Amino acid sequence: MSQDLVTDTWESGDPYDRYMGRWSRCVASLFLNWLGIPPGRRWLDVGCGTGALCAAILDECSPSSVSGVEPSAGFLKTAQNNLAGRAILVQGTAAAIPLGDRTADVVVSGLVANFVPDVRVALSEMTRVLASGGTLAGYVWDYSDGMQLLRYFWDAAAELDPGAAKLHEGARFTLCRPQALLAVLRSSGLHAPEVAPIDVATVFPTFDAYWSPFLGGQGPAPAYVMSLDESAQTRLRDRLQECLPSAPDGSVPLVARAWAFRASNA
Repeated sequence: MSQDLVTDTWESGDPYDRYMGRWSRCVASLFLNWLGIPPGRRWLDVGCGTGALCAAILDECSPSSVSGVEPSAGFLKTAQNNLAGRAILVQGTAAAIPLGDRTADVVVSGLVANFVPDVRVALSEMTRVLASGGTLAGYVWDYSDGMQLLRYFWDAAAELDPGAAKLHEGARFTLCRPQALLAVLRSSGLHAPEVAPIDVATVFPTFDAYWSPFLGGQGPAPAYVMSLDESAQTRLRDRLQECLPSAPDGSVPLVARAWAFRASNA
């Protein structure tokens, strides 16, 4: 295995949807219900990806407008197709949002905070575009424990290849823990920060339905799989099939936990 080939690849929207985007949609609705934002607000989704969170906002929150910012041209194209003109989508990053000051009432990010180079810079930029008294919120996967589809994967990978342990998102991303989230929100000058767990069932009808999204190359775990030769991929696949839970009907019943967070700028 060549670890220099393993990167946090985020380029192609459709493989990402099969791998992780579909579970983000499950979390998005519960996240928005937890936020409880009144209708008629201007929303901005930072790192909007393939548009899962934007779509949920449009369907459930009666916004006055929805904008999305995303660095990946491939993801933006998928989001544009998925949202069919219902949101304003522009290319940009969390550290350089191409919008004016105080132009959004609610600024959200789904599954983004762990992947930005400097989360404090991103929070500062998100606060810049947030109107006075607005809400800044988001969610991240609990990579260290509750994101079972990845925890089983990396446990098996590290058993076969000890060098894979350092690629585990739970080891790499400290913000997957609630205490770390609260600390960074407080240190960024935000008010009344809160963190809460959101659990969703991630049931795969067959083992192959679990395994095949890892062959799409989008994200750290799929990139790791694609860095392996065929025999190493087969060993990892077989080990996962041995250790994953299996229901009598052959399905793979797992749970994914996200940590939701919110704060205000006043």
